[in-house]
Amino acid sequence: MNLKYLLGVPLIIPCLPILYLQGKRIRKEVPELPEAVQPYGLAIPRKQNLDRPFRLITLGESTIAGVGVQTHEEGFSGTIAKELAQQLERPVSWKVYAKSGYTAKRKAFKLVPLIEEKEVDLILIGTGGNDAFHLNTPRAWRQAIRKLIQSIREKFPKTPLAFLNMPPIKTFPAFTSLIKFSIGNLVEILGEELEKITNAYPKVYYNAEIISPKGWPQKLGIEAAENDFFSDGVHPSKLTYQLWAKDFCQYMLKEKELWHTLKE
Repeated sequence: MNLKYLLGVPLIIPCLPILYLQGKRIRKEVPELPEAVQPYGLAIPRKQNLDRPFRLITLGESTIAGVGVQTHEEGFSGTIAKELAQQLERPVSWKVYAKSGYTAKRKAFKLVPLIEEKEVDLILIGTGGNDAFHLNTPRAWRQAIRKLIQSIREKFPKTPLAFLNMPPIKTFPAFTSLIKFSIGNLVEILGEELEKITNAYPKVYYNAEIISPKGWPQKLGIEAAENDFFSDGVHPSKLTYQLWAKDFCQYMLKEKELWHTLKE
């Protein structure tokens, strides 16, 4: 059992009634945004060629479902497809399998069976937020992640899988200090567990860097206020989706083994 989790549980248990009430109030105050539409597309590189399109699937929860933008093309999936198309210098066909509110366990049992494709070159997975909000234990999380990987591997034995960064809950403007502390620390603990799990699997990767929207303006040389990174105080804005996708593409470029596989 994760030591940080064991030390944190006694602190959080007395606060559960307050967390419940605060969460209920936030759900009333934060507008319920729809998922993005048009969950598939084709990204064309500037240097056009007749190569077979690179086949990309994104799978996940509300962020992959594009909550906060109108279309997936302007969200994470469409943007990273465009980035990959330029870096690989070949077309990228992409499709989204995602549902807001789904935990890792539900992704394995509800989303993976929906995948229609027979051959895929890369699967990107966004997960973790809902497992933290459900207060899932590290043990339950480990079991769910292993099941998720196993269920995907049954369909795609050789396809690289890459898990996105865990959601930066501690930066969400709509959340109280107590929620940021409790759920924010839990999501980071789950991230540590995810890193251990993915290291044990071949061709499974995880970007363990903690996202910090506050640091993006300086890192990326842009001008933006903190609220510009959120659509509703919880979900990413169009700006965040696109910066996040570009940042994750850079992560894949640095993962030499992964990038070599993608370019084959």
